[in-house]
Amino acid sequence: MKKSTQAVRAGTRHDKNMGGLNTPLLASSAIEYLDDSEVRYPRYFNTLNHDVVAEKMSALELAEAGLVTSSGMAAISGIFFGLLTRGDHIVFTEGLYGGTHALIVKELERFGITYSFTATDVKSIANACGPDTRMIYVESPSNPLLTIVDLAAVAAFAKPRGILTVIDNTFASPILQNPLVPGFDLVMHSGTKYLGGHSDLCCGVLVTRSDELGERFYFLQNSTGAILPPQDSWLLIRSLKTLNLRMERHCRNALQIATWLEDHPRVSEVYYPGLTSHPGHELTKRQCRDFGGMLSFRVESPGHARAVLRRLQLISFAESLGGVESLMTLPAVQTHADIPLKERERLGICESLLRLSVGIETVDDIIADLEQALG
Repeated sequence: MKKSTQAVRAGTRHDKNMGGLNTPLLASSAIEYLDDSEVRYPRYFNTLNHDVVAEKMSALELAEAGLVTSSGMAAISGIFFGLLTRGDHIVFTEGLYGGTHALIVKELERFGITYSFTATDVKSIANACGPDTRMIYVESPSNPLLTIVDLAAVAAFAKPRGILTVIDNTFASPILQNPLVPGFDLVMHSGTKYLGGHSDLCCGVLVTRSDELGERFYFLQNSTGAILPPQDSWLLIRSLKTLNLRMERHCRNALQIATWLEDHPRVSEVYYPGLTSHPGHELTKRQCRDFGGMLSFRVESPGHARAVLRRLQLISFAESLGGVESLMTLPAVQTHADIPLKERERLGICESLLRLSVGIETVDDIIADLEQALG
């Protein structure tokens, strides 16, 4: 089945009692299982609404196993503390989401796990690996500079060395990119973003082709209780049905806006892989189906950036992304504030950089708002 059909149909359980086509909401923590082969309980990740989401996401990501967590950070925590142990080393690409960076620098060493940050090219990643390296963790496209990692090359390097490869696939979504296909071991999403898509729920997703990894994550998340309640799982089922349609509109709008911004006299730089000027443009064309709905751009000064935010009328200033409405953030003081100032400036995440999550509104209306806000 194609992506749009999988998004609607995969995993669905019809309401047999009333004939409803939608999966019903099972808002119960006590479930009879006398004639069932397994004990059903919400924390065991095996209840109706969770099963449907997991099956739908596994189909979209071409995975064998999946589970849904209470947040993206719950999924990331499970990756670090479920798969690594004292003495292990992780290689991270630079410019990660600020919440991920904070967890790395504040908690990993306390558990005896060491780490290195490196540039996103394969040579730098390989050079950062040592005899104790057990994992390579990347974002592609990255947040907020939209850097692209060559997933096939990273997987080809890591696999013969027994190094696990992990990607945060939030910006691309499973509609645009399936990292398990070029050989990555594990994919996570902040489902709060494009998967939910309506800025009304918080969740995370983990998928893998490895039964062993799937069992490990099931045990850890079950033990720590990082579950998603049935009501939110039901909302996520609803949202995933329109994911393909929404991503088409996000991508189309973002390309038009990025092209417009690139020619604007008060914008010095635009970060969007759909532009031929983006260094990852050709690589994105090879490993993604489209260029995504996220972009960042740099204006004249920090003062100008804050003035833009205050003048916005249609676009909202909010710390999230991937919703149907367009949102703008100032990463240096919001999503990436936990990264030390010198490191942010070295990476280019300064207070003149604005990040735009392009919504599905009429693109002319979004551009009109940007035009008046830029001054």
